[in-house]
Amino acid sequence: MAQMFTRIPVDYEPKKKNRFVFEFDNGTLIDHWVVRTGGRPKISINEVEIPFMNTSTWVAGRYIWDTIDVTFIDPIGPSSSQKIMEWIRLCAESVTGRMGYAAGYKKNIVLKALDPTGIDIEKWILEGAFITSADFGDLSYEDDALMDVTVTIRYDKAVLSF
Repeated sequence: MAQMFTRIPVDYEPKKKNRFVFEFDNGTLIDHWVVRTGGRPKISINEVEIPFMNTSTWVAGRYIWDTIDVTFIDPIGPSSSQKIMEWIRLCAESVTGRMGYAAGYKKNIVLKALDPTGIDIEKWILEGAFITSADFGDLSYEDDALMDVTVTIRYDKAVLSF
């Protein structure tokens, strides 16, 4: 009879959620150490139905990379809010109403998962990334929590290097 419960072999160290680094394109000037939380890439593949008589066959259709949310701590200096707004202004300037060129506001982001010693064990390259929404948080006299900024990032594609 097969053993019902087995242990994970010690040779196979599981990846942990708290071992990661986001590296932003130099054009954003966002430091990797201000990232508090972030999502890994997500993909949705459309299903296309091919009806025939009383049944259907399905094939894969178009796919889309879903947005991810990234939350930053907001230190006094260098301010994450300021750096995020500078990136947003490359896309949409609220003072003048002008919009930017994609070549200016689309950046690459590298997401790395790390092993216990800090070595890269997984590397995603998010190509053509830009901010689609930003939430600069709320304020309260009754709360002494850290201020943070959460942005939603859209990207053209994600490439898993290793």
